Parts: sequence; C-alpha cells; structure tokens
Amino acid sequence: MAKIGVITGFLGRTRDRFHEYNEPQTLEGKLRMVSKMKGVDGLEVVYPYEANDVAEFKALLRKYKLKVAAVNVNIKAEPEFRNGGLTSSSKAVRDKAVRFIKEAKDFAKAVGADKVTCCPLGDGYEYQFQTDYAQAWKRLVETFGAAGTYRREIPLFIEYKPSETRGKCFLDTCAKTQCLLNDIGEKTMGITIDFGHSTYGGENPAESVVLMAESGRPMYIHINDNDGLWDWDYPVATKHFLAYVEFLYYLRKYGYDGYLTSDTSPTRLDIMGTFETNARVTTRLWTKLGAWDRKGLSRLIGCDDYLKTWRFIEKEILGI
Repeated sequence: MAKIGVITGFLGRTRDRFHEYNEPQTLEGKLRMVSKMKGVDGLEVVYPYEANDVAEFKALLRKYKLKVAAVNVNIKAEPEFRNGGLTSSSKAVRDKAVRFIKEAKDFAKAVGADKVTCCPLGDGYEYQFQTDYAQAWKRLVETFGAAGTYRREIPLFIEYKPSETRGKCFLDTCAKTQCLLNDIGEKTMGITIDFGHSTYGGENPAESVVLMAESGRPMYIHINDNDGLWDWDYPVATKHFLAYVEFLYYLRKYGYDGYLTSDTSPTRLDIMGTFETNARVTTRLWTKLGAWDRKGLSRLIGCDDYLKTWRFIEKEILGI
C-alpha cells in the first residue's frame, strides 16, 4: 500500500509573480484539512516558518491522528541567504545555514519524524565568471557534511533542482547530488527525488530512482508533474502519465516503503480535490502495478522487440 503525504505549505495562501491563491491558514487549519483528505495521513512541514513549537506540533499531530513524512528545512528565505547560504563567502552565513539544518534535525527528533529534507535553492549562480565553482563545491561538502553527520539517527536528504531561486542551482541533477554525497562520505545521507524537478531538468525520473536504489543510499520522494519546461507542480500524471507509471514501477521494484509526498501547488484548483487526486491516482497505480507485473510486464522490459511491450501497455495500462 502506498503511503501518501502532503507538503503543508501548499494548504494555505500561495502566490506567483502576479497573483495570490487561496486563503491563509493556521498550522492547525492545515492539519485539520489533511486529516479530512481521503488516502492521506502524512505531512511534510516547513521548519522554522510553519512549525517550530514542539509541544504545539505534537499536540496537533495527536489531535488529528497524523504522521510526519519529513521536516523540510528552509535555508533560502533569510536575507543573509539571498546570495546563497551553504556556499556563501561569509563563514557566519554558512554557519547559520548549517545551524538551521541542525535545529531542524532537533525538531524532527522531538516530534517523532525520521528525516529532514533540504533543497538549497539559494545556492547557485546566474552568469559566467560569477562564481568560483571549485570553492562552491568545497563549501557544499563542508556545510552539508557538518549538517549530515549531526544526529545521524535523523538522516538528511538533499533535494536537487535545476533552477529557482537561482538561474542555475549548484545541485541540479541526481547524479551530481550523488557525487556530492560520495565526497561527503556520510552513509546516512540521501536524496529527495522530486518527479517534477527531474522531469524539467531533462532526466527520466524512473532512471533517477534506479540510480539511487543501486547506489545503496536512501531516497525520499516528492510527487507532482509539469510540462517539462518549468516546475509548475501540477497534479500527478496530468502531463507525463507513462513516465509516472514507470517511476512508481521502479519504486515498487526496489521496495520503497517511504512516503510519496505531494509537492503540488493547487493554485486555480480546489485544494482538497488536488491532493485527494494525487492520493487516489498514485494508490490505484501502485496497486495495479502488482497485477501488471504478474501478467508479465517485468519480463517484457529490456526485450529486443519494444512493440511487444507497447502492446502490453496499450491493453493493460492504457486500456485501448
């Protein structure tokens, strides 16, 4: 059975460059909403801006019978992080970014979460001759290493993204993030694979899952979709249906048992309906993949005649 979570930051007011969407919600209002969603029982909460009071948060978890999929630590919003936190030329700023991650691990431990995820969106560049790439990489090894080795019982997962808030993020692919983890050498650290980040970055999300699984490092999953041009955070499978099926196929094949957490922005869609759609579609596909495998899907993968595989897809997956 798939375990479905939601990032709570999308449950209230959101905004783009021109518009605001939906009404603001208190933390309790967000958890109340999640508790009413069919098929969803986990949440990823942003530290320190959404939740930082341990007693209050634990009480809300008990009240609404919810679990924590992950604690997401924000290291981009502070003014000091505008030009990068983990790779800043200022040691004081780098130390502050590391402190935020360590404090998020403390918070996660206190509220019963088993992981912290971090997407270093402020760390990157826009122009040629703007940055010293070697120095930036060394600082990523230093800072993420210091954060990752702290409280090893609460693993740190790094989420990569091609761009935003920087024109190009230093950690923009799965393979490059794996290189960073290899340089750090901390076995407990993992990678958060976001289906949308992988898609618009030109990766095949299923292949990224395989890279991670074969590396032996842990992974955590964000689900959504986009048009391949930007990270629109659409509901799952609305643009890349077969790619999403294959993504789930390999997660199942390698025994992934963590949360599949919706990193989806409702904007013009109903909030509850959006996340229930993600849960419904993902859970049904997760279940059907077992049946499709029993009918021979796994035996077709890698065969020389792809048309045989496509006929299976036509009949069993697309139903045409």
